[in-house]
Amino acid sequence: MRILAIDQGTSATKALVVDEDGRVEALAEVPVSVRHGADGAVEVDPEGLWTSVLAAGTSAVVAAGGGTIDAVGLANQGETVLAWDRASGAPRSAGIVWQDRRAAAVCERLQRAGAAERLTAITGLELDPYFVAPKVVWLQEQLEGIGTHGDGDLAVTTTDTWLLHRLCGEGFVTDAATASRSLLLDLDRVEWSAEAAELFGLAVSELPTIVDNASILGHTERFGGSVPVAGACVDQQAALFAESCWSAGEAKCTYGTGAFLLATTGADPARSSHGLVGCVAWRLAGRPTWCLDGQVFTVGAAVSWLESVGVIEGPADLDRLGGSVPDAAGVTFVPGLAGLGAPFWAAQARGALTGLSLGTERAHLVRAAIDGIASQVAWLARAAGADLGRPLERLRVDGGLTRSRTLLQVQADLLQAPVEVYPSPHATALGVAAFARLGLSGPTVDLSGAGLTAALPAWQAAAVVEPRIGADEAEERLQSWRAAAEATLRL
Repeated sequence: MRILAIDQGTSATKALVVDEDGRVEALAEVPVSVRHGADGAVEVDPEGLWTSVLAAGTSAVVAAGGGTIDAVGLANQGETVLAWDRASGAPRSAGIVWQDRRAAAVCERLQRAGAAERLTAITGLELDPYFVAPKVVWLQEQLEGIGTHGDGDLAVTTTDTWLLHRLCGEGFVTDAATASRSLLLDLDRVEWSAEAAELFGLAVSELPTIVDNASILGHTERFGGSVPVAGACVDQQAALFAESCWSAGEAKCTYGTGAFLLATTGADPARSSHGLVGCVAWRLAGRPTWCLDGQVFTVGAAVSWLESVGVIEGPADLDRLGGSVPDAAGVTFVPGLAGLGAPFWAAQARGALTGLSLGTERAHLVRAAIDGIASQVAWLARAAGADLGRPLERLRVDGGLTRSRTLLQVQADLLQAPVEVYPSPHATALGVAAFARLGLSGPTVDLSGAGLTAALPAWQAAAVVEPRIGADEAEERLQSWRAAAEATLRL
């Protein structure tokens, strides 16, 4: 059985052909151009995004020698939205990327109206422009006459609904995990909430149908023959599945454009009391699994920013420069370049570099960036442990920045727990490939440990990084960074 797994990400679309043993036969990657504006705008051209999906998928199939593809799986960005014509599939707006902050005014209106607490109680999410519904409302207000009201031929949805419609030529669906990123889902029932929708001025009747993460959503002829699209998932939950975080208390962090720490809570809906959000991890054969989620909005994006301003020449400098000094010499970096996510939820926060002196060198700036990223992730892990009632015993990690040995060591030091490096840079794609493989089984999907392992073969960590500092030193460093982060909230 061969699966074409497509991971449509923020900066690129990646496609893998995965065989029945979970081995990658071929890989193709097509970059996606993202536009940033001074007003907090982060946009993508939908047609460019669509072209990248077709090009990456086709190239991967060709590189694998052609032949039969048994199923397609699609992973998506989760909170990126666009307006589009349901009859033609044509986009009617730019893609509003998950990092876009322009919906902050929508959140502020609802906050003043006293709706924030109720929305969190219903959905498990914070009222923040990161999530879907505020972007939908903001886009409706910008594009007169386009929205989920009044015109049945037009819709504003997350990109997965649009991409699946274009791939299959039919359907109006979103998977349960992606739906849980919307601020519109009743987290307990895993159904659209009429109350939450009404608070945003939206109608449940105009929202996509919620489907399992492993089910046949339609068929596509875009990659040769008629092939079922049998798996779909938001990217971070797909990676959580790939890294075998199936039991309550297991956690992973992906270091990509942002950093995303997810901890599985199992069969119990997740509500956080410590600044994280509760989401659906996946729903298989109608049975949901839930998770806690925390976000650092700029991680790879912060590294790209360091490169754009000339501090580094490329990601390799994280180790070449950042690893060349024992510490940041008093410099602290707060990675709030697109606001601060969990556990602060400060949309208007900005990044900060503090503690500079005439003795500050370029290497110290790079080390401070590493420390800042690892510190916020460590606070996310601490919050997850507090919600779970016990500290995380380990953290599985994936993503491009895990190539930095310095980052991994600092992360283990601040966590005071081992960091296990996933052996493949393609966790999201491998996760959605597993969902597609399960989806071909239909409603008889085997959800036992043996069934899940059959869909996703066992793996061993490429490296395990242990802490090298003591708990007291880690605590001092974390409290110092937290003080700097909280100071930025008052700027």
